[in-house]
Amino acid sequence: MNSTPNFSLTGKVIVQSGGSGLLGRALVSGIAASGATLVVASRDAAKLEAQAAAERAAGRKVHAEPVDLGREDSIHALRDRVLAAHGRIDGLVFNAVSRPMKSMADDLSAWKSSMDTNATGFFAIVRALGDAMAKGGGGSIVNIASMQGMIGMNPWLYEGTTMTIPPDYFFHKGGMINLTRYLASHYGLQKVRVNVVSPGGIYNPERPQAPAFLERYGKMTMLGRMADAAEIGGAVVFLLSDASTYITGANLVVDGGYTAK
Repeated sequence: MNSTPNFSLTGKVIVQSGGSGLLGRALVSGIAASGATLVVASRDAAKLEAQAAAERAAGRKVHAEPVDLGREDSIHALRDRVLAAHGRIDGLVFNAVSRPMKSMADDLSAWKSSMDTNATGFFAIVRALGDAMAKGGGGSIVNIASMQGMIGMNPWLYEGTTMTIPPDYFFHKGGMINLTRYLASHYGLQKVRVNVVSPGGIYNPERPQAPAFLERYGKMTMLGRMADAAEIGGAVVFLLSDASTYITGANLVVDGGYTAK
């Protein structure tokens, strides 16, 4: 028996929902570089195609596919296209997020709208692809939550800035963490592992956060800074890989020590 952990994703077919944002793009690059055949799916597949083409030009296997997480038939169609093209599904990374809600004072319609992707769509795609993996003999699901699903908001961080995090985000990410535990139990005997990665704050070089926020945030972490988006991918690749075959129902926190204080 080979006792060396296998961190490679070579030969695995992975579906990633949500890939156009800062973290999504970093995850695409990290998963593809680890050898997977990656199908990245979102409502606007054309927006993803440029990155997919760049990854293919670098010798990696990345394909863009459309999916509307608000429609179960669209999710099932994505599943069926992946199975038809690649023969199986070995993993799912749920990274999609919708943010129609901007503040506590928003109309209730914004809260309801956020549920379509962040709650109902999340459950629908995890169930559809989880069932497909179970039927195929196993797999790994990695949900991208946030440390904000574990803690409350710290208003001090945002004082004097226009930055804020609306309440639905805390609700969805907290729910995702605990639903992950339920799904791990549900799928465990079917050899489908389900875990969650909870990143801390990620620095955005394209739209840098307010200097006051960055200074305060750094003081809240043990490493003294926000994460780079690429630093989240290692945890995701690990949980997708055969190096983590006895890990399920876990919340892997990647926050520079923020919540450990």
